[in-house]
Amino acid sequence: MPDYKQMLLKKQSVLRESPQKARVEVRADSRLVDGFESRVKAREFTIAVDQPESSGGTNKGPRPSELVLAALAACHEVTYRLYADAMDIPLHNVSVSVTGISDARGFLGPVEGIRAGFQEVRGTIEIDSPASDADIERLREAVNLHCPVLDDLRSPIPVALDVRRTPAAAKSG
Repeated sequence: MPDYKQMLLKKQSVLRESPQKARVEVRADSRLVDGFESRVKAREFTIAVDQPESSGGTNKGPRPSELVLAALAACHEVTYRLYADAMDIPLHNVSVSVTGISDARGFLGPVEGIRAGFQEVRGTIEIDSPASDADIERLREAVNLHCPVLDDLRSPIPVALDVRRTPAAAKSG
């Protein structure tokens, strides 16, 4: 198993000495392929994203909001692993279960003023560790401070999505 503590300490040192190396850019490209089914490419991975049949989809993959929850759960697990090792807190295993609650009127639009996305997210983190309650609390605080996806969900971030027409569509419009 990799030495996550040493990896973190080395990366922290590099970033202190060379802050210009701190910028990390990730990308996802998606294309609607049929009905509500999209194919998302992230690095070398392709992910099918769809709606359940009850919502007009073909159920070929998770819906986008489920991917948001999956990203939060997985990011939390990674952050627990990294910071437990960095803080010398023994951690045998961690798993996260999250549930998002939304109001379909926000997405479907029959009522104004209702959020289109989640109105709340709640979850449970299962930790297998012999550490003290105080150490687990210190770890929880570190994870909540450093988990990127949790930060994305908690804090507004600027989002700019430009619309470009394909050449054929521009000529026919």
